[in-house]
Amino acid sequence: MFSQFTDIKRKDFGIMFLHHLVSIFLITFSYVNNMARVGTLVLCLHDSADALLEAAKMANYAKFQKMCDLLFVMFAVVFITTRLGIFPLWVLNTTLFESWEIVGPYPSWWVFNLLLLLIQGLNCFWSYLIVKIACKAISKGKAGKWNPLHVSKDDRSDIESSSDEEDSEHRGKNAHTATATNGTSGTNGYLLTGPCSMDD
Repeated sequence: MFSQFTDIKRKDFGIMFLHHLVSIFLITFSYVNNMARVGTLVLCLHDSADALLEAAKMANYAKFQKMCDLLFVMFAVVFITTRLGIFPLWVLNTTLFESWEIVGPYPSWWVFNLLLLLIQGLNCFWSYLIVKIACKAISKGKAGKWNPLHVSKDDRSDIESSSDEEDSEHRGKNAHTATATNGTSGTNGYLLTGPCSMDD
């Protein structure tokens, strides 16, 4: 959450900050109110897809395109299944309806469920974006060789992809002096001017 303030500002800064803030409140709140079982279950469900996304990014940087595509599809399936299937049907159903019948509403019940519903809204938004990325790639006729993690056209991101460096080299420019669309060089803002020295 704190690294967002030192990193390059992106379009989804507010949404990511809200996500991190709500997540920290949920983890703390579930522990303090002795709702650790639900808190742990929510944490496990939401972390299950993250490893696949990071693996897909690594495959993309290593230029293993087929592996990247496969891992992205696996990530999308796990993400949508856990966050739009398991989370609302079992976890939210239990915390909203079954707990109401067992213990009834109490002040922290309202806060806890409001935070869970906020997380679910964010899950729906991100699932929409994942499906949109997949549909856009398929509609462009690049199925089979499309790169779902290619970020050169993504206004929200700085240049991180190895394929971006390859594209800039083909145009005859030095990859370290080319300026990204967000005003920085392709190195997360650390190398702002001048050519890269090989002596480093």
